[in-house]
Amino acid sequence: MTRRIYRLHVACVILALLFCLPTFGDEPAPRAPAPVMTFHGAEWLERPEREQEEMPAEVIKTMGLKPGDVVADIGCGTGYFTRRMAKAVAPDGKVYANDIQPEFIEMLKVNCAKEGITNFEPILGAEDDPKLPKGGIDWILLTDVYHEFQQPKPMLARMLESLKPDGKVALIEYRLLGDTAAHIKKEHRMSVKQVLAEWNEAGFELVDLQEFLPSQHFFIFKRDPDRTK
Repeated sequence: MTRRIYRLHVACVILALLFCLPTFGDEPAPRAPAPVMTFHGAEWLERPEREQEEMPAEVIKTMGLKPGDVVADIGCGTGYFTRRMAKAVAPDGKVYANDIQPEFIEMLKVNCAKEGITNFEPILGAEDDPKLPKGGIDWILLTDVYHEFQQPKPMLARMLESLKPDGKVALIEYRLLGDTAAHIKKEHRMSVKQVLAEWNEAGFELVDLQEFLPSQHFFIFKRDPDRTK
């Protein structure tokens, strides 16, 4: 499939999904970053219901993680997804577990130790830099965290630099439109339109948009060769 035909196919899929999604009410604009959830919310990140609500096994399956992959979990919090990805890429793969709160980094270490997980590297990042190795990441995962980035533009730029040429990003955000995520505050939700406007401008190209999660959009991005030459 040529690049032109491939992009036309992806565009048609996106349009079809957009028309199928609930569109109750108008989207607020412009979007402002939401307040950052502090480490005091750790219990929410480890709630038992998360298994059904966010389907981590299906997320990892969709990403196609395999042994030997080098991945990053940005905004890792307590390490809920870090631990699962570390098992998926073991024994030779590695997870860079990033967060800007040192308290979360310490919780991550404790939780990984409890499960005997060692193939991860904790990284205390900054609001404008995840501090990942350049050109070394196969997959980056961001789960319900991008909307809290206080400096999204430099973060997206650094993330792009950290990807391998064929690296991808999995972005999960609660749906702004409709009522599937009505239990989440509006400032902690995003629409497809909002995400694409910011990520396309930053040099990312949408590869796929999955909607199997009960309350969340699941985007997969790669480097846009036309914007990052």
